[in-house]
Amino acid sequence: MIAKWYDPILLALAGGTGAALGEFTSYLLGFYGRKILSEERRRKMEFMVKMFGRYGPLAIFIFALTPLPDDLLFIPLGMLRYKFIKAFIPALLGKMLMIYILAYFGRIGSDIILLIFGEGNAWIGMIITAVLLVIILVMLLRIDWEKVFEKYVTKRGKIKA
Repeated sequence: MIAKWYDPILLALAGGTGAALGEFTSYLLGFYGRKILSEERRRKMEFMVKMFGRYGPLAIFIFALTPLPDDLLFIPLGMLRYKFIKAFIPALLGKMLMIYILAYFGRIGSDIILLIFGEGNAWIGMIITAVLLVIILVMLLRIDWEKVFEKYVTKRGKIKA
């Protein structure tokens, strides 16, 4: 059985570490790109670091765990000179958990597909999986995340008012 060839925990450790390290190309881009910012802009961004201090690790973890665009978070973190280790640990944990969840359910899904179609017809399951993946990706790309966020913020604002 193909599904028994990999260990989801080892895959999560290796994949999560690689993914977290890969995200920090964006961090470095922001870190070294800060030189092009004006002094006034830097002062304003320092205020953002203070605001980010309390919930920053949680936000980084959520961005790393979900399909949210991490680069939108890591480039500004680099510009703000946010401490690397304070950003890396939640990113690492989020990426590792995401990959573990995907690997674990991938193993379960592959076992189910092999059970339904048998080992000789595993290619049918691969085609079904590929089609489902394309459908999910198209749906994720078609959603206007900015509008979703704006609706959420507007809804939360009305509740507090």
